[in-house]
Parts: sequence; C-alpha cells; structure tokens
Amino acid sequence: MIQNVPYPDAEGGEALEAYLAAHSDPEPSYLAVVNRRTHVRMINPRMMSGHLQGRLLAMLSHMVRPRRVLELGTFSGYSALCLAEGLAGDGLVHTVEHDDELEDFIRDNLALSPLADRIRLHIGDALEVLAGLDEVFDLVFIDADKRQYTDYYEAVLPRVRPGGFILADNTLWDGKLLHNVRPGDKQALALLHFNDHVAADSRVEKLLLPLRDGLTIMRKR
Repeated sequence: MIQNVPYPDAEGGEALEAYLAAHSDPEPSYLAVVNRRTHVRMINPRMMSGHLQGRLLAMLSHMVRPRRVLELGTFSGYSALCLAEGLAGDGLVHTVEHDDELEDFIRDNLALSPLADRIRLHIGDALEVLAGLDEVFDLVFIDADKRQYTDYYEAVLPRVRPGGFILADNTLWDGKLLHNVRPGDKQALALLHFNDHVAADSRVEKLLLPLRDGLTIMRKR
C-alpha cells in the first residue's frame, strides 16, 4: 500500500526522498535490520547506501546479471547485500573493507541474508586486495577512500570486461564540488580530479546522477 506522503517540493529534500521511497520497492527485511544497526552503532550512518540507492544498486545488478562483482568500501555491508541480489547463478561479490574493527559487525550483518554465502569479505587495503584477486569483473562499486578514487578507477578498469560497469559513489560530495573547493580539502579536490578524469576518458561511457551524494555510472567500451 502506498503511504500518504507530501508531494515533492520544487527543491527536493526530505519530501522528495519520501515520495521516491514510497513509490519504490521497500528494502528487504534483513536490509532494514542492517539499516537500523548501522544507525545505532556507526558515527556517520549516512555513509551507508540506504533505501533508494540500495534499490538502484540492486536494480542495476539485476540488469547486468553479474558473475563477479567488486566493491571497494564495505562499511556495514548494506550495499554488498544489494549488489548480490542480481547475481548470476554462480555469481560472487568480493567486497573490501580497510577498517578491521568493522569485520565482526559486517559479518554479523551479512549473515542476516540468504545471500551471505555469495559474498566474500576481504579486510585490507583495497589496491593490495585487488592485486591478489584473479578475477574479471562485470560490475564494480567504488565507495572507499575518496582521495584514491582515480587510483582505484585505473586499477579496476583493466579488470572489467568490455561492456561491464563501474559505479562510483559520492561524486558530488555534498554539493561541495559545485563551488570553489578549499585548497586544504583533499577529499573534495581528489573527487574533482576524478570527475574530470572520467569525463575525459574515451574508454568508458559515463553518466553522473544527482542521487543522494552523487553516483557516477560508467560502462567500459
């Protein structure tokens, strides 16, 4: 049943998000638990993909039907579970988290889902873990250290099959990239460089969407 929510105002904001959520599929029950756990435990829960972006990740996964997915930046495991929803029959998600203190929390969250056995959690530096994976990927989601986005992109692109997809999160960085970036804001400056780098790269087709904090979709030619 569609909830009675305010019609989205011209500027978007909470009313727009509520309207979009009410007219999209709900998150699976296990993801609702992960969502709640993340808000209770984590200092910055908005780093989690959440309902709308999670449904987009799941939809893209269903469209691609990937055999191999790579995620850089697991956080609480929410997005990895979304990406696993559309896996091909023998598909796997490799997800990499740098913070080893999150390992038990992530594993507990993944265990809530019937898709848990389709996800391989790696703890360590993203580039080092990637170097040790002998895989070609159909779908990659970049959501780790913003200062290394261009390095991640260049490292994963040769490992993506032609016609495969790369997604990059936070590519509007709370709107900061639309204004003069402070010289000391290393993350914003790195994202500016990444966006310009991708925009000029003829190896991929690209689309930057204003979803939440910005999501760039790239298709390898």
